[in-house]
Amino acid sequence: MVLDEVWRRLDGVEALSGPHGGPLRRTVKLILDPLVIRPVQHPECAGSILTADGAVLLTTRINAAADVLRATAAWFTLLKQVRRALRITAGNAQDLYFQRCYELATVSGMPDAVADRGAAEDALLEIHNLTAGRTTQALKEFLADPEQSGDLAELIATAWRRRPLTTTPDHTEPLTDLLNACAAARLGEPEPEVDIDDLIAASIGTHHGIRLWLAQGSDAAAAIPAGQGSVVAAGPVPSAQYLGLTAYPAPQPPRVGASASKASLGLPFDRTIHERVFTVLQAASERADLPPIPELVDAEIARSCSPWALLDESLRLAAAAGAHLALQLRPIVNAPNDIGSSLAGAPANGHGTRGPETGVTSVAARVINGRWQREAYVLQARRMMVCPTSLTAAAAPTAATSAVTGSIGEVVSNDVAGLHGAAVSNGATGFGTGSELGGAVPLVGADALGSLETPGAVSTPGPLAVIAADLQVPWRPYLRRLWARVHGRDVREVPVYEADELWDLLDGVARSVMLDHRMRVKKALAATAVAAELDELESRAG
Repeated sequence: MVLDEVWRRLDGVEALSGPHGGPLRRTVKLILDPLVIRPVQHPECAGSILTADGAVLLTTRINAAADVLRATAAWFTLLKQVRRALRITAGNAQDLYFQRCYELATVSGMPDAVADRGAAEDALLEIHNLTAGRTTQALKEFLADPEQSGDLAELIATAWRRRPLTTTPDHTEPLTDLLNACAAARLGEPEPEVDIDDLIAASIGTHHGIRLWLAQGSDAAAAIPAGQGSVVAAGPVPSAQYLGLTAYPAPQPPRVGASASKASLGLPFDRTIHERVFTVLQAASERADLPPIPELVDAEIARSCSPWALLDESLRLAAAAGAHLALQLRPIVNAPNDIGSSLAGAPANGHGTRGPETGVTSVAARVINGRWQREAYVLQARRMMVCPTSLTAAAAPTAATSAVTGSIGEVVSNDVAGLHGAAVSNGATGFGTGSELGGAVPLVGADALGSLETPGAVSTPGPLAVIAADLQVPWRPYLRRLWARVHGRDVREVPVYEADELWDLLDGVARSVMLDHRMRVKKALAATAVAAELDELESRAG
């Protein structure tokens, strides 16, 4: 009775509590008795009947551990979420995790759902004997050894110095043929005669990766005017910086690194060895199948100093084909009558919403562009671009905002309603049907999505502005996600030898980017709707 009364006064321990608010039996058995109350050391709390002094002591000990108990509950919640993500079903979660959660809470305090997800995964895999010593903590300790770190830095310097930096031929035409063959196979169209084995044997992926080392600065590709053919055929190749793979004018040798977190990973070519191996461990549900940590590190050093930061030639070809495809992606069209023509593969008009390769649009690009341009959030951005000044109007629809909709509004009304109906419960989101451009419009207006015609014009901070920036340079989020996938395949030694398998990879990345954008827009709109309601309530109260 004393324990139940004390427990009910604690907040934030619901994950350790029963349906009626008291502590679970396993909470008492696994956490409170052995780790908090400790009856052997405090016999006043040991009996089933407590004296007045015993009741005071028990109350004091529980209250003193309140912060740790709250953190324990938070860790248990996080471990259960990760357990579901890893599809672990063996054992009772309370029996297996309660005491480990108390340990994590004592050592690390309250967990962060993003930053501490890796620690939660490590704990789960270790508990279920799936790590075989391949944990992120073991990686950190291995790389933190001063002598080991020095040897690895020297190994990186040697591997980087030995990179092949010879001039390579242009492979624009075979890459276009490969993309056409990949898409045609799924569309039931006649396939061009392309043998992917021949392209692998010709080291096209390696040559493309070497050109990324040689190209300097983000302006190398942008300097070629739109509509004047393929940028590769014209001379310079888009740099790795322009493609969004590095923050530097040219790729730099990797560093060993001292820490890693999913929330703060660098761009693909800028990641440290620590970050690269960390992502490998995080993505592996059966880490015992991976090589030991030292072998993983050595292999990653060799990989990071190779063309495309990949070892397998078929995956380098996949990356090169993805880069060729990504520069043809065009989610936003620049004129009201441009939607239909763009679906047929019309060339870009030089307004900055497409990459530098503007000569030939592959079948694969036309397929993905057509799907992307029909996304509700992209169509809404188009509406904003048609008449951006009208979008700064008040929440109530006006004649100006109604004029925006026209034929485009009729096209997108159903898609927009379907997308955002689940995100908000009222019509004050600015993404309604027909002419309903409401409360969120001032936030999402010309600065955020209406400025997509001019790269770099986004000035409004926030998630919608970030999405707008991604849509201006769609090849960057596409290639970052593609590289992460082919890197994972490279580590697991899973090559790509078939055209349909390559198409599944390239098209899957495009779908993933679209889904990511869609979910980010929905979350931003939901938050905006709540903020609008609060503002209205405050205004009324005032």
